[in-house]
Amino acid sequence: MGKSKTTYTIIDVETTGRGNEITEISIFKHDGEKVLEEFTSLVNPNSLIPDYITALTGIDNAMVADAPIFAEIAEAVFSITEDSIFVAHNVNFDYNVIRNEFRKIDMDFRRRKLCTIRLSRVLFPGFRSYSLGKLCVSMNIDLVDRHRARGDAEATVTLFEKLLAHKNSKTVFADFLKKGSKEATLPSHLPSAIFDAIPNGPGIYYFKNKKGKIIYVGKAINLKKRVLGHFYDKKEKELDLCRETAHIDFELSGSDLVARLMEDAAIKHHFPIYNQAAKRVPKPYAVFSYEDRQGIEHLAFNTLKATPNPLQIFHSIRDCRLYLEQVCERFELCPKYCHLQENVWTCSHYKLTTCKGVCREEESVASYNERANLAINYMANSNQNRILKEKGRHLEEEAFVLIKNGLYLGYGFVEKSEQIINTDDLEAFLIPQKETTEIQGILRKLLLESSNVQALVYKF
Repeated sequence: MGKSKTTYTIIDVETTGRGNEITEISIFKHDGEKVLEEFTSLVNPNSLIPDYITALTGIDNAMVADAPIFAEIAEAVFSITEDSIFVAHNVNFDYNVIRNEFRKIDMDFRRRKLCTIRLSRVLFPGFRSYSLGKLCVSMNIDLVDRHRARGDAEATVTLFEKLLAHKNSKTVFADFLKKGSKEATLPSHLPSAIFDAIPNGPGIYYFKNKKGKIIYVGKAINLKKRVLGHFYDKKEKELDLCRETAHIDFELSGSDLVARLMEDAAIKHHFPIYNQAAKRVPKPYAVFSYEDRQGIEHLAFNTLKATPNPLQIFHSIRDCRLYLEQVCERFELCPKYCHLQENVWTCSHYKLTTCKGVCREEESVASYNERANLAINYMANSNQNRILKEKGRHLEEEAFVLIKNGLYLGYGFVEKSEQIINTDDLEAFLIPQKETTEIQGILRKLLLESSNVQALVYKF
């Protein structure tokens, strides 16, 4: 019995935009020589089609009102694509939209994929744009009914036939379809050589669009693994990010700590559109101390504006409470007098069991205050001069983080062969940075959690 011939299903979908519910689908089944079968249908998305989508596609709510919902055509879509290779222009978009529709009706949809954008970049290099419209103009392909599923799918069929006819198509197609190939996973505009150049070490990475603008900054202990994770993530924001990504730059850091500091600085400098959380201006909170009428030392927190003589400043109330919990536990204080429990006679914190009984008169105020004052002094003096030592970007290098007079000054990299006698010697290698509330939180947590901070620092 002979080997069955490879078939391809060339597909295009139109959607509602936000939410990506299908409004139209067109599928052409192809045997590598000719079209064998076609399936095209409008689809009722069960949601309103925005005006800007109607302006783009011509599909409005009235047109789809009597159309079948996806569940009613799912069997037909599943059948025509079964045992075929899924082909589309920017394949990850169409594939993920369709797979998500199947997931909604508890059906698993998995097909091997080929992307005509990525194939065109390899087999027909040199074009300024690989969008379907511009590619069709460059290659004299008729494109009728642009932004309608059948028109775009039919043009993609013609493009696919030109790709199949290329003298190197057999080798390139085979490489793209290999089990370990990332070609069907990477964003359509991203050359595979760019991804291949990303190392496995710690650092930060920059996603850039076709114009070279930075649209996202991230950090990772393993850069290649983290970047690839974006391309497997099916959340709408990630799909939008990947569709826009045309280039990725990176910087090695040597360690996770330096990567976090580098990431914060890069986000604050570039304010990329997909780093939305970094654009929010945090409301500062602070920890302070006071003595009550019984002479008991309290640790409390409030907004920075309402805090007298702040001991530590935070950019969220959550971080403030977490820090106080850590201090309370480390110095065996009472959660009630650290204001982690309000309106209680005696403490009964769900997590902290360090209290020695001052709230139950089982410990003297003097004994309790001794530890409370140690905690206050610790917080007041924790912002001292420190030089934190980290791994460098290669074996012959070390990284450092400089805190001077309680202020974070930046990080740097220095060869191990350099003779470092004092802080001034290190400052020659410093990459100056601004202190932010996020940086304060990163460094404060590190210093508080380290039981032996001196092991982290240079000794002069």
